[in-house]
Order: sequence, then structure tokens, then C-alpha cells
Amino acid sequence: MWFDSHCHLHLCDQASVSELVERAREAGVEDMTTIGIDVESSRRSLEIAIEHSIFASVGLHPNDAEDLSSEVESQLREMVAADRVVAVGESGLDFYRDSATPEAQYRAFDLHIQLAKEHDKALVIHTRDSIDEAIAHLRQVGAPQRFVFHCWSGDEDQLRAALELDAYVSFAGNVSFKSAENLRVAARLVPADRILVETDSPYLSPVPERGKPNEPARVALVGAAVAGARGVDDRVLAASTSENARKFFALS
Repeated sequence: MWFDSHCHLHLCDQASVSELVERAREAGVEDMTTIGIDVESSRRSLEIAIEHSIFASVGLHPNDAEDLSSEVESQLREMVAADRVVAVGESGLDFYRDSATPEAQYRAFDLHIQLAKEHDKALVIHTRDSIDEAIAHLRQVGAPQRFVFHCWSGDEDQLRAALELDAYVSFAGNVSFKSAENLRVAARLVPADRILVETDSPYLSPVPERGKPNEPARVALVGAAVAGARGVDDRVLAASTSENARKFFALS
């Protein structure tokens, strides 16, 4: 049984949420966490989690960090306390795009770190062209007890630095791409109790579905690529990553 640790069900328009959840469960996906990226999608993620007995994360994506206001903060604080909300984010830093200034991104990142600490929730971190900066900032301000670098994209030195902070590391569908040997190398290096798998649906559909809209049912394909890189049976990886996800989200 698999656990899709990061999907965006509010963005998956290829089918109804009910169909997506049903297909995932038929494919052996025991649980999933749907991730908000702003107030509206966070509220929708919480509604989906309640309706379908899954889990949600609420937050403000770094590309939307300029939208942070006292009202946005208040709404996030209200939602993060809900029972089905198991994490804060997707937050972090994105220096690939310039839709939000670094100052705004750091300000929003700090709020999410604070909320994760205050509510003892996991922190879901987005990094694009920003892994070194995110690690340095976590060292400076202090990381929450549980945090993950989702959709890992860094090199071996960055991976070692992340693991020194006791981070969890999650791999998405791009780990299956032919050109992504660096990600498969990273997947071999992450300790067995720190690795997660995700779809990042509707993005990054894994081989052989690459190029199609992604969905949680395909987390098994992501897991198969990670299992192959690590030289273990798919069932072994399914069990270990699901256990890790439950620990990460404080479900067990």
C-alpha cells in the first residue's frame, strides 16, 4: 500500500476528485495528502480531505508570497488547526521565477516555519534554484521538528546538507525520467527512514505516462523507479515509505 505524500487534487481537472481518489485506492494507494498553495486552494484541500477521509496541507506557495497579508495569515492560522490538516505549506523559496521578491518569500517562509512549530505540524518545502538558500535559512532560524524537501532536485552535497538537518526527502515522477540519473543516485543515498514518494499531481507524470496529467494512482510508478534505484522490491519500498509518511505527518 502506497502513500502519496504530495498531490494537488484541486488542480487535477482530468476527472472528479471522487474518481481520482477511487482510482488511487484501486491502485493500492492507502492515503494521500493534498497540498494547498494559497488561501482558496488550502480551504478546498481541507474540504477534500474531510470529504474523502484523506489529509491536507495548507499554505502559501512562494510564487504567491506577495499575497501575504494579515488577513491571509489569519485564515491560514485558522485552517492549520483543523484535524485533517497534517502539514503547513507548500512553502519555501523559488528563485527560478520572479513573481515574488526574495524578501516576500523569506517573510512567508518564516510564517510557515513558525506555524509548523506552533502547531507541531510537518512543513512542506518547495525549492527551485534555492536549495542552498533554504538550507541556510533553516539553519539560521531553526527548522521545525518534521520537514520535507518535496520533489527533490539537488546534488549530492545539497542532499548531505539536508540530511544533516534531519530532513525528509521526497521524490516525484521525474525520478523515472531517462535523463534523471542524478535523482536516482540521490534516491539511493537517502536513509530508508527518511525517504518519501509523491506524485505532485497533476504535474510530473512518471514514465510510461510522462506528458499526461498526473494523478495519485501513479505514485506506484514513482515508487517503482525509486525501488529500482535502491535495488529493493516495490513492496518493500511501499511499506517503508508509507510508514515514513505516517511518521512524518504524525499519523502514527
